[in-house]
Amino acid sequence: MQIQLNPLTEERLAQSLAGQPGQFKMFYDTEDCGCNGVLVIRIVSGPSPTDIVFQTEPFTFLCDRQQESLFDEVMRLEAEAGYPAYKLTSDSTLFGSNIRVQDARS
Repeated sequence: MQIQLNPLTEERLAQSLAGQPGQFKMFYDTEDCGCNGVLVIRIVSGPSPTDIVFQTEPFTFLCDRQQESLFDEVMRLEAEAGYPAYKLTSDSTLFGSNIRVQDARS
């Protein structure tokens, strides 16, 4: 898998890290949502035992092995100008248009 980032998105993700080490985990949160899950980007300190690293530049991106099939091979993550959210798309689908970053570092 690969996530393409534009300059605004790279800048916002770097701001989210706030100068601290961290990795971005693509995660469908199914807790208390009553649906198939809500896509969030979690900042984590490192991968869990079931995570796979699928990209390392310019940031490290992870996803859980069991959720890998929910994503496409090539995707685009775009920061929303003037709004603290992101949109994740591919050539075939819109994964989400109000994706938030959650800092889950300990």
